[in-house]
Amino acid sequence: MPLVRIDVQTGRTPAELRRIADTVQEVMLDVFAAPPRDRYQIITEHAPGQIIAEDTGLGLERSDGVTVIQIFQQGRSTDQKKAAYAELARRLEAECGVRPEDLIVSVTANEPADWSFGLGRAQFLEGDL
Repeated sequence: MPLVRIDVQTGRTPAELRRIADTVQEVMLDVFAAPPRDRYQIITEHAPGQIIAEDTGLGLERSDGVTVIQIFQQGRSTDQKKAAYAELARRLEAECGVRPEDLIVSVTANEPADWSFGLGRAQFLEGDL
């Protein structure tokens, strides 16, 4: 049940945004072994100048195509996270034209108690999931 936030600068078409979201979901299924139909994504577009992404001293030249992906999840190993970074960069470039230099990914771990999927209940803790 990764919850994925995708932040981009305005200018992409709805079809392009959907392809980015679909590509990210494919990586969640393939690398993070997320269950089918376990898809929680929020796409936010920002006006120019509202994503400030410097290079942290790595010499990266960012463009207006900067794409920030935050993944909130539980139970993935360091190897899975590294594989996800690599697959996201590879697939988003090949399938969506997102330059690897423009891709920022952050993976955050949380616990079963940190989730409610609706009805004001903690489904993980109550044994529903």
